[in-house]
Amino acid sequence: MIREVIILAGGLGTRLQKSVPDLPKSMAPVGGHPFLEYQMQYLEEWGIKKFILAVGHKHEMIRDYFGDRFKNVEIVYSIEDDPLGTGGAIMKAMQLADSGQVLVANGDTYFDVHLNRMYNFHLSRTAKITIALHQTDDVSRYGKVVKDAEHRITGFFEKGEDSGAGYVNGGVYLINQSYLAEMEFPVRFSFEKDFLEKRYKNDEFYGMRCTAYFLDIGIPEDYERAQDDFEGLLH
Repeated sequence: MIREVIILAGGLGTRLQKSVPDLPKSMAPVGGHPFLEYQMQYLEEWGIKKFILAVGHKHEMIRDYFGDRFKNVEIVYSIEDDPLGTGGAIMKAMQLADSGQVLVANGDTYFDVHLNRMYNFHLSRTAKITIALHQTDDVSRYGKVVKDAEHRITGFFEKGEDSGAGYVNGGVYLINQSYLAEMEFPVRFSFEKDFLEKRYKNDEFYGMRCTAYFLDIGIPEDYERAQDDFEGLLH
């Protein structure tokens, strides 16, 4: 089972500055609570035992709010003194992980993935990386991910390169830790652009289709939507 999660919580939230001034994006208030708290509750309900928070910008605000524990889950912090990109943040945080298979999630996205199903999917294919794919009517905002009949990733399209229905990267990954440990990476790099999109042809990257609730608060319209969707969700 999945026991550890790296949450990428170092985002600046530049597109939300009018709605959420001077806060890390993951701390954007939704119903009087940080967005990150809703994500932690969802993950805790799946039996997660450790959160590794990859933080940077104003990380003190996150630590002051959450401390070293959320309910029954331990919290540790991977602190970036300078922005490392998503790839650098993941690799730094991986040094604090103990599991063979580690979940990675974006701190500004709520994706209600069935984690047990994702874990079984990942192991059954001996995948190096499994990406939770969100099915949408319009891929143009996010960029498109293409997979074959065996669910192996066969292509990525940039934002705006394609439109219409399809799959997009939901920002939730299950990663074989030993696979990444075998490689050398620059200190700063993009996990999506510099790694996934360059290595998918040669390595076993799989995509699992998920039809569950998905919300990325990266733009003001969806941040406002969260205020209604998440009402009464915390307990």
